[in-house]
Amino acid sequence: MPLPAEFSDLEPYAAWALPTEPERYAKRLASSMDEMQAFYDAAFPRLEDAIAYVDRFPWGDLPDDARTLMHLMQGLVMASFPVEVWKQARVPDSGAAYLDIVVEPVV
Repeated sequence: MPLPAEFSDLEPYAAWALPTEPERYAKRLASSMDEMQAFYDAAFPRLEDAIAYVDRFPWGDLPDDARTLMHLMQGLVMASFPVEVWKQARVPDSGAAYLDIVVEPVV
């Protein structure tokens, strides 16, 4: 799904625009730190603009491009802790522990 025209510079990172948390988490685990850093460096400066863009529409009636942008920014949140804090994709000292989300927010 394409991004809004104003965010076409983020198209190279569209693989992060996944609709569910488990998919975004799997993407994080499958990505290198270099890939996450590149995504973070490109998307983080656009976060406020993306929020403002998505906020222009009713929550339950987002156009497809706005929904894709929202999912991309959710992917950014998923990549932010490894980039900003842990410097690795997995949570440090968590062993084999994991959290499985069984209900997603409805949009």
